[in-house]
Amino acid sequence: MVFGALVVPYGRHKALSNELKELKKKHDIFHNTEAKWGKISPAKVDFYIELIDWFFSEPELKFRALVVPDKNILNHDGFNQTHDDFYYKCWYQTIITLLSRENSFNIYLDKKDTRSQAKAVKLEEVLNNKLLDFDKSIIKRIQHAHSHEVPLFQLTDVLLGAISYVNRGLSTSEAKVSVLQRIREKSKLGLNRTTLLREEKLNILVWQPGGNL
Repeated sequence: MVFGALVVPYGRHKALSNELKELKKKHDIFHNTEAKWGKISPAKVDFYIELIDWFFSEPELKFRALVVPDKNILNHDGFNQTHDDFYYKCWYQTIITLLSRENSFNIYLDKKDTRSQAKAVKLEEVLNNKLLDFDKSIIKRIQHAHSHEVPLFQLTDVLLGAISYVNRGLSTSEAKVSVLQRIREKSKLGLNRTTLLREEKLNILVWQPGGNL
């Protein structure tokens, strides 16, 4: 399981989304064709490498990921929790370090299934309780959106896919390995270990059983 969050300053998402669209146009990728980790191929590897370069060149974009290396060894009964409880704990740990009382935040989640809205409501409840943010001065909203409605979700998918690929120990695609290598060069990270908490551009927490959520 890999959770991830892309941080974008309010008021800049449209301009940055347009930059992404122009990058796709440059590489002859139709605007309604989504960039995804699973779509990386030799024919389009140059686009994905340039996408990574763009992410690292944009100081306003930041990414945070939480990795659960093996969900099959989770002991929910031992910690008196359900899998859903664990899911929200993971989201909490993914997001909490990105929040501050000096700013307010809109959180958009990629809509995956029919339970998406209920999950958004529950996550907002959990975060508000943890932050004592009952007047919603920190978290203005949490809502789901389809990936085609939020172009920057595509960058999130690529970064999440890369981190998942590394932590699963895969190397089956030369094109994907090339993109991974560019991320490692730019970040100077292996992508399979927890980074320092103050690592802002690409921050990773690799959770281990017994670790505190």
